[in-house]
Amino acid sequence: MQVYSLDIDDFNEDKYTLIGIHTALEDFKLAYLLNKNLDTHFSKATYSLDFESNASFSVYNYVNEEYDFEWYLISNSFTEERTNASDTIVLTTETKTYLIPEKKKVDYFIKIVGEPTQETIYKTVHQIKQINQVVTSYTVELDSLKSKQFLIF
Repeated sequence: MQVYSLDIDDFNEDKYTLIGIHTALEDFKLAYLLNKNLDTHFSKATYSLDFESNASFSVYNYVNEEYDFEWYLISNSFTEERTNASDTIVLTTETKTYLIPEKKKVDYFIKIVGEPTQETIYKTVHQIKQINQVVTSYTVELDSLKSKQFLIF
């Protein structure tokens, strides 16, 4: 009798490309500049990626119906401020949580669901790099990510 095993990747049918972006911009400003420079139409999603640790990562989405691609702009970090008030001193502590902890230097990810051509990906990365407020952008190898399950939504 032959034994079959299933891998978690067998259930993940969506193929996607991931682009990392380094910038100090806030999410809505980056979405605006991407719309302006890439001719996209990112809009704030009605949901965010929420996890048990009370971290909430903002999501913007754009659907390209011509090429049947779904684009997502996802924040990689969440900062929680806690105020501890003692008798006379108010102390504030910040806790930073990352969606993809092994890529802590990446501020935002663009997830392109579908199978764009290498030329399209190269052109997109190049156009993102042309934005003055963006330090750099590049494609992220999915095989190098241990926490890529957080990008399945």
